[in-house]
Amino acid sequence: MSQVVTVAKEEWRYWLRSRLVQIGLIVFAVLLVFTSILTASRVTELRHERVHQQEQAEQTFRDQPDRHPHRMVHYGHYAFRAPTPLAQFDPGVDAVTGQSIFLEGHRQNSAMFAEARGTARAGGFGSLTPALIYQLFLPLLLIAIGHAAIVREREAKTLAPLMAQGLNGPALYLGKGLALLGLIAGLSVPALFGGGLAVTQGESLSVALGLYGAYFIYLGIWGALILTVSCLVRSRGVALGLLLMMWIFSALVVPRIAVTWASYSLPSEGKIITDMRMNEDLRKLGDGHNSADPAFAKLKSNLLAQYDVESVDELPVNFRGLVAQQSEGELTETLNKYAEKRMSRELEQSKRVDSFGLISPYVAISAASRTLAGTDLSTHHRFLREAEALRFDFVQGLNTAHIEKLSYADDMARNKDEASGKRARVSSENWQILQDFNFQPDTAATRFGQAIASLISLLIWLLGIIFIGLLASRRLRP
Repeated sequence: MSQVVTVAKEEWRYWLRSRLVQIGLIVFAVLLVFTSILTASRVTELRHERVHQQEQAEQTFRDQPDRHPHRMVHYGHYAFRAPTPLAQFDPGVDAVTGQSIFLEGHRQNSAMFAEARGTARAGGFGSLTPALIYQLFLPLLLIAIGHAAIVREREAKTLAPLMAQGLNGPALYLGKGLALLGLIAGLSVPALFGGGLAVTQGESLSVALGLYGAYFIYLGIWGALILTVSCLVRSRGVALGLLLMMWIFSALVVPRIAVTWASYSLPSEGKIITDMRMNEDLRKLGDGHNSADPAFAKLKSNLLAQYDVESVDELPVNFRGLVAQQSEGELTETLNKYAEKRMSRELEQSKRVDSFGLISPYVAISAASRTLAGTDLSTHHRFLREAEALRFDFVQGLNTAHIEKLSYADDMARNKDEASGKRARVSSENWQILQDFNFQPDTAATRFGQAIASLISLLIWLLGIIFIGLLASRRLRP
């Protein structure tokens, strides 16, 4: 063990004397700190802004004056998704998916106002996040610093004297590895600080530590890979070239192949065709604004028989409200069927991409990071589902007020007679049916469960490369 520590200390001394290492560390340290502060402040501002917008939208809806309940159905409401605390480290899909939805009757609108549309204000630097620096750029720094860690001893003719003094290959490998591990620990401090800040904002401590641990393993993979290559080659130029090729393959080539393969093997139906098919199904349901539509003839006959009356005018409830309520239920069921089909295919494609984590540690850490941060695709889908549940609840609540608080005669005559029009307005107290919307990330257990495959892939990479590196170090010769 003393030999391992001695080797590590000597490597640290070498790095401290190297201007290239010093400049590289300073540049990356400044970049990490600056990006972490910038992203944290931006996400915190967005969180406060969206929470305020949500409260304001709810208050505005509830403060509306007395009016016809169906006008409130079309007046609509907004649902906002506030960023999770760990979005300040890894925004994930939040940068390209909408963060607010306009909710109204008879429709499921798309989420809108994606952050990526506003990055031009920052000159394109809005997409540079701490997660991206750790995933893409820190491995390059480790390659630049450590690619010659072992091969340098061979080129400088110091490997033979070291072995003559009793230092074996595995001890040299572990000593250099300990030196790189210390470097990785120092470079991981901003990530640890960011996780601690997220905890103060309500994030689970276990998730913050889990995310930090995942990145520590990821950087450890690159450290082990660097040392293994340095063991196997006899020239630092060859070592640098091989490692750069591996970085390009892992971080640039494999992700593109993964996305292309997922789209090819699990093709999605075009939006135009899907909309045409969905609209065809919706037309079969009838027009909820027209109580005389033949689609509601069965509802009419059942109600007349139930209340033993001759016409809808004699019903103790508003027939038009019942039509609106049934129409909304059937329409929502159809819309949800198409939405679930689309989200299911998107999730299948995402999982197909994540499965390439066994080929590329970059893919594995990206998937694990998004999931643990609560900024992955499945979390966005849950936001869409919860927003839709909110929409359906308040629309059907308004339809209930339409049924129970408004007479059919006044409803039919509201555009012909001023007095009927006034009586067709229900009390604004009915707008209090709107529920507060406060979207929260999944529990820690759920996120760890969803990220387990990617975390296992990272561990397999780390243990596999260390095993190969130790085998290679046993055969190390001057």
